[in-house]
Amino acid sequence: MFMKRVNKKASAPSACQKSKNSSLRYIWKHKYLYLMLVPTLVYYLIFCYVPMYGASIAFKDFNPMLGILKSSWIGFDVFKELFQLDKFYSVFWNTIRISLIRLIFGFPFPIIVALMLNELKEGKFKKVVQTSIYIPNFISWVVVGGILTSLLSMDSGIVNTIIKALGFEPIGFLTDEKYFVPTMVVSMIWKTFGWNTIIYLAAMSGIDPQLYEAATVDGANRWQKLWNVTMPCIRSTIIVVLITRIGSLMQAGFEQIFVLYHPSVYGTADIIDTYVYRLGLQDGKFELATAVGLFKSVVNFILLVIANKAARMAGEEGIY
Repeated sequence: MFMKRVNKKASAPSACQKSKNSSLRYIWKHKYLYLMLVPTLVYYLIFCYVPMYGASIAFKDFNPMLGILKSSWIGFDVFKELFQLDKFYSVFWNTIRISLIRLIFGFPFPIIVALMLNELKEGKFKKVVQTSIYIPNFISWVVVGGILTSLLSMDSGIVNTIIKALGFEPIGFLTDEKYFVPTMVVSMIWKTFGWNTIIYLAAMSGIDPQLYEAATVDGANRWQKLWNVTMPCIRSTIIVVLITRIGSLMQAGFEQIFVLYHPSVYGTADIIDTYVYRLGLQDGKFELATAVGLFKSVVNFILLVIANKAARMAGEEGIY
């Protein structure tokens, strides 16, 4: 009996070795697929993981002459100073408000457009429409900002010229706090919705055609097929995208706002990212800027965990 137990224990390492060899053979068999992952891994390693040691600036009295490692450790004093700033709560609220508006109005739009494109039967017309709505994604926000400034200028903009010709007062789309956020959200949707439809169109392309054939046999019309076949089949994709969007709720669109905003709309448009830019690069308060960025990352992580947990409780797979 004792010898049997010894033999079982002795066989354990060989089983582990066998499993390891099996994994190595699998990796070698698909080596070219894994090789394609190398650039992505290197990118994230260099630009996402290596710079993480810089987050320690938020806990130090940072001195550029001494560097990060030699600067004195002060614990959470920087965060205490941060939370005592009235401006911080203003930009935090602006970030949440703008992100929620972008989510509410921007998230459903690509889904609706993808469903409409999926219903198109004419191949050439469908390709023309897809190409037309994809193109804005490849235009930088700097160029888009210049276009919007030219179109919406109160003095010589085409839009305000038409408004004045109709007998109304010109509207400060980019200078009035009341109109700045709606203008920003509309331009964001115009620029990104076409590219975001690719995700949903890819999900729809994987739907089994026999499901539509069965629905046709049962007498379903196109609307019923869309609601009872297409939507349930892409629901998991929608949930995953929604979770990732909620997990990045503190990202309110730095590039767009940085290009379009100016001091007259700081009360509405100043977000955490632009605040960090001014604190860190313009004012030289690197530890405060790092603390704000770290706080934003922690909030995003908490929101991601909550959204994923809620999705799993609702019966979805989530992202992990």
